[in-house]
Amino acid sequence: MEHLSRFSNEFLKALKNLLPIVAVVFMFQLLVFRSVPDDPLSLVAGLLIVAGGIALFLHGLDLSIFPVGKNLANQFVRRGALVLLLPFGFAVGFAASVAEPAVIAVAEQAQLVSGGRINGLVLRFVIALSVGLVLVLGVMRVLRGWAVYKLLIAGYAVVLGLTYIAPPEIVGLAYDSGGVTTNIVSVPLITAIGLGLANSIRGRSVLADGFGLVALCVMVPMIGVQLYGTWVYSFGGAGAAPPAAGSGEDAADWVVGMILGLGSMLREVLPIVGVVLFFQYVALRRRLAHPLRVVVGFLMVLVGLYAFVVGLKIGLFPIGKLMAEQLIAQGAPALILLFALLIGFATTMAEPALVAIGEQAQEASPGRISGFAVRVIVALGVAVGIAFGVYRILAGGPFHYFIMAAYAVAMVLVFFAPKYIIALAFDLGGVTTSEVTVPLVTALGIGLAAAVEGRDVLIDGFGLIAFASIFPVISVMVYAMVMEKIPRLRSEPA
Repeated sequence: MEHLSRFSNEFLKALKNLLPIVAVVFMFQLLVFRSVPDDPLSLVAGLLIVAGGIALFLHGLDLSIFPVGKNLANQFVRRGALVLLLPFGFAVGFAASVAEPAVIAVAEQAQLVSGGRINGLVLRFVIALSVGLVLVLGVMRVLRGWAVYKLLIAGYAVVLGLTYIAPPEIVGLAYDSGGVTTNIVSVPLITAIGLGLANSIRGRSVLADGFGLVALCVMVPMIGVQLYGTWVYSFGGAGAAPPAAGSGEDAADWVVGMILGLGSMLREVLPIVGVVLFFQYVALRRRLAHPLRVVVGFLMVLVGLYAFVVGLKIGLFPIGKLMAEQLIAQGAPALILLFALLIGFATTMAEPALVAIGEQAQEASPGRISGFAVRVIVALGVAVGIAFGVYRILAGGPFHYFIMAAYAVAMVLVFFAPKYIIALAFDLGGVTTSEVTVPLVTALGIGLAAAVEGRDVLIDGFGLIAFASIFPVISVMVYAMVMEKIPRLRSEPA
């Protein structure tokens, strides 16, 4: 009964979070395009399925991934098995990234639009190896007590330095690759490991030291992909582009597609589950405390994720793609910018990974951070970031100048923002680009680059995800600075 009540609450909360997306869609359809979607029932059905999927997913996380991840970290520390903790971090990072659908999609798209010069499989392994190695660095940071802002400043100095010398064809792709490494399953597990370590080591702050692993997982793939792209465009030759996917699906293929979709979800979840079970049973030789509950939780995560993606495909993706095409066809820059702003806010408020991390941040700092307030601030940052990126495509101008300016602002704010918020701010920038936001934002960027005269799809079509990742970091740090300043202003004599 308790589980049913929690699921109902999560379902209603998810519906409320999805309402901004519906409001944006209907506002543009009725007021701008003055039309009604061809199949409004599909939109409603998709909305209900997405809400059910989010509720199952979040409840499953609480039963399985969060407690298992934290318990593993605790066991490694208590047993002194730190030599196993580093391989565990690498394995989790690699397994979570190499099978991530968003990474696969970006890699295939990059191989296609580059005419085969960028090898999709090699690109995936570069990203996965980068995430695996940086998780080792992130674990060492928590163990040694290194300040995350020092690693971020040094790392982004390397990122920005490489941006000067990397070919323009690879820069937008590299920044986007950092954004898509953090998915709806890996983010909660990576966060759970960091929080578990911070809880287990004396003298560590859960808020300042427990967060930050996701931020590093976003940063290092940018370095790896820029190095790979520089080598490819300096010494590599053109390869074979993958064949474009056919569009001749009929109704009979729908069921097959659904089964394949479930298989894709299994492919995403099973590598992480395999790593966790290997280290739990083989490395530590210890049984799970509540195996049945963990199994049920993993199944809920899988089914919830599957329902979430199916609901998006049924209801939200078709209408989002249609509206992007309608806006581009109208050729009204102001409307395109308004749509980018509103849809960026609406999709971010519905991101399940952001909801989960917001709740973890609130639990880690009772009375200090509000999960809902953080989500609103992050959503505003994403909205401004996507609108800024769309403006760049419409107005023209080198991508690397725009993105370097944004990261330079973030690096300056690191010196002024409260130290407890820095790791969380960069983590939140990583979780904003997940299953809801990435497909809509990528479609909008590539569609605009293809439609605007003088734009190159490979150079200009990628990059919106990068803006959607860095602007929330800026907004969260500014929010923390303002919140720190308010009590001081009130306490000062008039």
